[in-house]
Amino acid sequence: MRRIKHFVSLFVLLLTSSNMAFAQVEMADTMRAEGKIYVVVGIILIILAGLITYLFLLDKKIKKLETLINQRQEQTK
Repeated sequence: MRRIKHFVSLFVLLLTSSNMAFAQVEMADTMRAEGKIYVVVGIILIILAGLITYLFLLDKKIKKLETLINQRQEQTK
């Protein structure tokens, strides 16, 4: 019974998402025709670049803290 519920909910989700995909394609075509799609793509790229930079800097800070913790643990032994 549980599998049937999962199957039905997955089927409904797929039907809903396919309708939304058609609406998004129409919206993308409209934006492309008006030249706004490049602005959207540019903003998305800027946001992704910012997130990647933030994660890179955060990783560097974490590595520095890990080495500092390891050095202090070795000194206390």
